[in-house]
Amino acid sequence: MSLPRSTRLALAILSAAISHPAAAQRFTLDDIMSTPFASDLVAAHRANSVAWIVTQRGARNVWVASAPSWQGRQITKYADDDGQEIESLTFTPDGRSIVYVRGGAPNRAGERPNPSLIPGGVDQAIWSASVDDASAPRKIAEGSSPRLSPSGDSIAFVRAGQIWIGGVRADAAAPTQLTKLRGGSSNLRWSPDGKRLAFVSNRQRHAFVGVWDFASRSLRYMDPTTDEDGGAVWSPDGASLAFIRTPSNVSDLIFVPERESPIPWSIRVADPNTGASHEVWRAKKGAGSVYREIVAEDQLMWSASGDRIAFPWEADGWTHLYSVAAKGGAPTLLTPGAFEVEYVSAAPDGRSLLYASNEGDIDRRHLWKVSLDGSSKPAALTSGKGIEWNPVVAGDGNAVVLLHSDAHLPARAALLDGRAFRDLAPAVMPSGFPSAALVEPEQVILKAADGTPVHAQLFLPPGAKPGEHHPAAIFFHGGSRRQMLLGWHYMYYYANAYAMNQFLASQGYVVLSVNYRSGIGYGMNFREALKYGAAGGSEYQDVVAAGKYMRARADVDPKRVGLWGGSYGGYLTAMGLSHNSDMFAAGVDLHGVHDWNSEIPNFVPAYDSLHYATESATAFRSSPLGAIGGWRSPVLLIHGDDDRNVPFTESVTLAYELRKRGVTVEELVFPDEVHDFLLWRNWVSAYRAADDFFRRRMTGGSSVSIRNF
Repeated sequence: MSLPRSTRLALAILSAAISHPAAAQRFTLDDIMSTPFASDLVAAHRANSVAWIVTQRGARNVWVASAPSWQGRQITKYADDDGQEIESLTFTPDGRSIVYVRGGAPNRAGERPNPSLIPGGVDQAIWSASVDDASAPRKIAEGSSPRLSPSGDSIAFVRAGQIWIGGVRADAAAPTQLTKLRGGSSNLRWSPDGKRLAFVSNRQRHAFVGVWDFASRSLRYMDPTTDEDGGAVWSPDGASLAFIRTPSNVSDLIFVPERESPIPWSIRVADPNTGASHEVWRAKKGAGSVYREIVAEDQLMWSASGDRIAFPWEADGWTHLYSVAAKGGAPTLLTPGAFEVEYVSAAPDGRSLLYASNEGDIDRRHLWKVSLDGSSKPAALTSGKGIEWNPVVAGDGNAVVLLHSDAHLPARAALLDGRAFRDLAPAVMPSGFPSAALVEPEQVILKAADGTPVHAQLFLPPGAKPGEHHPAAIFFHGGSRRQMLLGWHYMYYYANAYAMNQFLASQGYVVLSVNYRSGIGYGMNFREALKYGAAGGSEYQDVVAAGKYMRARADVDPKRVGLWGGSYGGYLTAMGLSHNSDMFAAGVDLHGVHDWNSEIPNFVPAYDSLHYATESATAFRSSPLGAIGGWRSPVLLIHGDDDRNVPFTESVTLAYELRKRGVTVEELVFPDEVHDFLLWRNWVSAYRAADDFFRRRMTGGSSVSIRNF
């Protein structure tokens, strides 16, 4: 099949750019931050089409592509960097329209994110956009979490925790509330015949699976207990409902290791007519007894015949896929090996699963396919030096579409053609994007003081000469359930961080991006590291190991080693400056955690440090504020004051305590901005300020100045 001339030209431009030597291009921070970012790829169930979101310079839009040309088309025309997110893409059953949500959820005060200070405020609403014509998107209703009925005539959604039902057509009556429910509703799932709606009712320390019957206008909860039930999915014939049961969490402690549970999680199948359920499988005690979710539309996946259920489990210390007979029995391991499974989707035939993993390439992601019943071994779909994730199969069951990136080019949608990728929208990449100037990060494995191996990516300045001594920047990701990779990341926040690391390298820094313990990708024991976080801050050993490694490099000036990171990475940056200002000259702390005892209540309001006297004392000692007396190095604090993940007071308190001690504190505050900055211009401003700060604060003792490109 021949590609359109415009597509061939765009591909030629990208290919030529990558073939040029790295030193041929110089770029600004704006240049590299102008990259488009593709995300949220979905496939139509009955049509040969896919849709995804492209974010570029803050403007978020929906794109689609269909067989046979598979040429991407933008179907929404949002042009502003206004901070209004797009999510929950869903095709109508006929594949002719896309339903999506635009706008963010409210904070606890009921305020919706509005960092661009739009007069009159903003809302969160469900919209419909035509795939076939150029008509403007149509607002369906205010709300979130839309779920279309199998016929496509009705839509269920959530508004203020309640379930609403409305029509999809433009002439449909106004939506109505389904019924008045206690708790907050989520995970809406229609039965295959559209006569019932399953959902999860989230209560305090427990949760129920409910089923609403439209014919009888009645509600029934499935075998309610004191446990937390969720992840309900219908069997293909609609006669049964499978769900996950986990023990209610009676502890308020978080950000501490949890390797096993005294009460393992289980899978149950319920009869929606009676509400009775029975257990079909239960995790063993020990490894895997704590539920570990995967990135997928559903955590449980029925086979087309309805006789098996696939699910994630880490019985061997790695997150894998298993399946079990719907009637119960021993599980079958589908993905054996020392690697992690992510981004799982079921093929339309219901017989196989597609997934991303780091099998054989632990600091990247590639795609695989496996039969749901375990009758065949996993088959690799992709390999090489790129990164692939979010695989979907279009409605005909043949076309595999995915998102991919590499060291030079960021996330983009592509059709898998054998082992090659055909990008669906290559022309979206700016002609001046500096792909050729980017360096390929190198894998580095450090060893912490306790012997723990720690993976990292090393970015060397292009054109560096022997004998030069460069400033250094050590980066720590957030999460901490994240893993930086040997290329552009699959999450927007960390794609921006990768861009910043590349920019710093271009300015003459030796950059090290550290995958410290408590992150993902290296198994359960690494993720649930003993004494990590609020239980002792054991990952600080990895900060020290990174600092010693950089200071020992012949190409690094040991007096000019700086730290930077956001969220959990801000926490580790602050830990480095509070414990080892002798090792680290300066730091940039984006919305970091500075006292676990004030961070934990943000997620668990019931947490009372007085009730956990021993644990809270350990948590404080594991916090930067617990060692603030040793802080000497200057710091730049960057924070949005509508942060819903790390309270703004974390930076308020730290700034006060440091200034009281005479430590240099610089600030960049974004009014009404959230944790994962919604405005592109705020990302650029933050990174520009970080670049300027490092230039001014790490200037002495080097034979090579930071480059002014």
